Amino acid sequence: MSNVSYYTAEGLQKLKEELNHLRDVERPKSSQAIADARDKGDLSENAEYDAAKEAQGLLELKIAKLEETLSNARLIDESQLDTSKVLVLSTVKLKNQQNGMTISYTLVAESEADLKAGKISVTSPIGKGLLGKEVGDVAEIQVPNGVLKFDVLEISRN
Repeated sequence: MSNVSYYTAEGLQKLKEELNHLRDVERPKSSQAIADARDKGDLSENAEYDAAKEAQGLLELKIAKLEETLSNARLIDESQLDTSKVLVLSTVKLKNQQNGMTISYTLVAESEADLKAGKISVTSPIGKGLLGKEVGDVAEIQVPNGVLKFDVLEISRN
């Protein structure tokens, strides 16, 4: 069963770079570690060899998962996105009704979320609560501490 994920060009490039690094740098290191451990003698009592083989298995699993993610990745065509509603890649300016503070978030795919950079996942509680909202709407978002209410002030694209 495939899980299609949508990425920006930047996010897709990061995935490809990570996969290339694992294949071109980490895989040869792993093979060398196994070879070095094998040269140390009896494999039946060689903990270093066992650890190197286990690390190689985990690396290969990570590579396989990344390859699967990339095979199911789709690039988001930003020119086709509706700018009147909050969607993936929308930058939304909000006003918190409780304290009057304004904040901006950009909604991105889960793998690209970075709160420090103001990028939140569309699958997060706030992201889900903002999807489909328009300027002037009030977004009521259920969070663990209660309900947050935001006025949607502005929607833009990067």
